[in-house]
Amino acid sequence: MTSSIPRQGLPWANLLALCMAAFITILTEALPAALLPQMALDLGVSQAWIGQTVTTYALGSLAAAIPLVTWTGSMRRRPLLMTAVSIFALANSVTAFSDHFPIILAARLVAGMAAGLLWALLAGYAARLVAAQHRGRAITVAMAGTPLALSLGIPAGSWLGLAWGWRWCFGLTSSLALLLWAWMWLRLPDFPGQDQRQRRSLAAVIRTPGVRTVLMVVLFYVLAHNILYTYIAPFWAARGVPVRIDLALLIFGIAALPGIGLTGLFVDQHLHRLSMASILLFCGAVLMLGSGWGGSPLALAAMAAWGFAFGGSATLFQASLAQVAAEQVDMAQSLLVTTWNCAIAGGGVAGGLLIAAWGTQAFQPTLLVLLGFSIGCQRLLSDTRFKCAEAMLADDRT
Repeated sequence: MTSSIPRQGLPWANLLALCMAAFITILTEALPAALLPQMALDLGVSQAWIGQTVTTYALGSLAAAIPLVTWTGSMRRRPLLMTAVSIFALANSVTAFSDHFPIILAARLVAGMAAGLLWALLAGYAARLVAAQHRGRAITVAMAGTPLALSLGIPAGSWLGLAWGWRWCFGLTSSLALLLWAWMWLRLPDFPGQDQRQRRSLAAVIRTPGVRTVLMVVLFYVLAHNILYTYIAPFWAARGVPVRIDLALLIFGIAALPGIGLTGLFVDQHLHRLSMASILLFCGAVLMLGSGWGGSPLALAAMAAWGFAFGGSATLFQASLAQVAAEQVDMAQSLLVTTWNCAIAGGGVAGGLLIAAWGTQAFQPTLLVLLGFSIGCQRLLSDTRFKCAEAMLADDRT
């Protein structure tokens, strides 16, 4: 099927295929966290070792995103996307049927590498499916699979694991990947890769005005998010807040959904304002969570505000990067994938070091400093966009 770009509206069937790809990617990544006891008991290893299946997946994505996007830059896009989806089907099948933990770890590593490639392709693919004025909304729909997986897929997987056994969860995820592969084969338009003469080196893409600034916004924002998200239980325990963590995370996930909806409605017209609002609302949630008054109601309200702010953040970051990177969007997105995964890993390490050195009371000032850096970078990004717009206008006049 050849590429076609609609001039009005959104190609919902195609964008929902990309949304499902994001859903399967996050579901594959996070399922072991929801099934730790069952997997550990069945495989005869500790829960800590089962937790390393998530780490291995993230390491695969971190290590592979840039090399794979560089290597596949000239290849057609749909076969690449379908290859990544087929790897998810294979890796989840291996996990579902294998009794050997090292084999499962290897399958998780390969799945993580496929995730690194897929995340780098999604935003650019969504942008190519629509006319320029709808790119932000298209990316929003494609990225909606992430919070849907966290708020609905993971709880459903946890319930299914208790009811039918953990292997059924991975088997079902594999089946979803196969159905998605068929859907893409039948319906998804194809796009060419970049001509060798158009491709730029990684260093040149990094030097593109605005690219490094977007990556800095992502690094500080996601680092702050993962410090708090990873250690929310001890953070609240130290303050004596009697809130069930599963309820709090459910509220976080549900609140993310209207955040995505609002982002989708206004991202094309107000990208910078929405990005700044997301950071500022996260700052407000941190202040609410760190206060010593209000108890459970304030804590849950803060989780809702945080989830609402975070819901559209991935879309905003990817739309910003697509805007400044232009034709080099896939390579730039691979840098975002790498930065995002570094922030995830860094959040776990940094949070642990903070707890060991000063306790959770150091979280609030640390998070506010990180978010302050993110605000500064976002303001700088706005100035960069303004200068680029002025330059384009001057070129048009000449």
